[in-house]
Amino acid sequence: MSAMTIGLVGLGSLIVLLAVRIPVGLALALVSFFGVLAIRDINAAIGMVKSMPYDFVAHWSLSAIPLFLLMGNIAYNTGITEALFVVMRRLVRKLPGGLVIATNLAGAGFAAVSGSSMATAAALGRIAAPEMLKVGYQPALAGGAIAATGTLGALIPPSILMVLFAVFAQVSVGQMLIAGILPGLLTVAVYIGMVSLRCWLDPSIAPRTELDTNDAEYRAAARRVWPLPVISILVLGGIYGGFFTSTEAAAFGAFFTLLVTMVQRSLTMTALWNSVVETLESTAAIFFVAVGAMFLTRFLALSGLPFHISGWIDDWSPEPLTLVLLACLVFLVLGMFLDAIGLMLLTLPVMLPIFRSYDMDIIWIGVLVVKLVEIGLMTPPVGLNVYVVKGVMGNTVSLDKLFRGVAWFLGAEIVIMALLIAFPSISTFLVTFMR
Repeated sequence: MSAMTIGLVGLGSLIVLLAVRIPVGLALALVSFFGVLAIRDINAAIGMVKSMPYDFVAHWSLSAIPLFLLMGNIAYNTGITEALFVVMRRLVRKLPGGLVIATNLAGAGFAAVSGSSMATAAALGRIAAPEMLKVGYQPALAGGAIAATGTLGALIPPSILMVLFAVFAQVSVGQMLIAGILPGLLTVAVYIGMVSLRCWLDPSIAPRTELDTNDAEYRAAARRVWPLPVISILVLGGIYGGFFTSTEAAAFGAFFTLLVTMVQRSLTMTALWNSVVETLESTAAIFFVAVGAMFLTRFLALSGLPFHISGWIDDWSPEPLTLVLLACLVFLVLGMFLDAIGLMLLTLPVMLPIFRSYDMDIIWIGVLVVKLVEIGLMTPPVGLNVYVVKGVMGNTVSLDKLFRGVAWFLGAEIVIMALLIAFPSISTFLVTFMR
């Protein structure tokens, strides 16, 4: 059996393992180990398992992941996220669908210190959902808005997916993070526009309400929430200005968040313990999948499959736009069945050589990939963000109504993706000043 045939059999086996719900990291590792064993020998397979996990995990840039996660977990567990929603609710209370818009803005703010999509969705679900349901908002609208807003954590820096993409694609982590700013703001703007128009046309789904925050509560919330914009500006400004590497910025952000919450006396031992435990659990899960993806990269490189696929595409010679649209279709289909990190790390070993053969801007491609992956967080049957929101909202809304509520935001994503593909400068404009 040729090496390329072994590679094809390995990918087929991987699909079967994922279909029977074997954990992504374990499936990647098993297929890669036996694939290398079949192509080379037992020594090569064992050598891969012995050396690659440490070589990957010891990568300096990846230190940013647990630090960014810790920063977001501290902000949530000390109540900063709840205060952010209170402030945003006060600012946009008179707009159609004001509480949904406040959720969008609070999600963008929390994403700027979190980096995790599901963490953003879970936090907003606990805070915003009860407020919207209390005043009569349509449950599908409330839940759909929270699930969709959660995806901003995958795009707005500091984004864990952006860091992982940069490491795997061997591009600047700092440039990759900065590239997510304008697409993230575009997403927020389109979401708000869609929600405002929909609630203006059908006020019954989001009744106007007198629910408000009194001045004392608003001032108290504002005093608690001021660290978020300061942290975001310092972290992103430091990366953009070249004062920090991404890892140094993550360390500074985590330390500053810890310091501020201690000064505000909101950091209890319980909050600190929960933040550390949640960070360790999330980091371990991410790295487990990432190491499996590194194994797959080695296996596919030995099989020569990515280079054969690249050769087939060269012979076909599609237009770059056609290639990008086909890649979008692949990500959208796979995104229905795979979690975000697994989807991205599973496809990059095959996709990156193809994009590079067309001399495409990998930073732009990275933004598109992360955007497509975040769309997968909302699409059935997996739609992890939707399940997170369902878990938080319980029996107040059914799963099918949640997916119907998310459908409006998926429609908005079509507009956003069209703009990002048609105008790559949206993703690369800020990065050009860093090169």
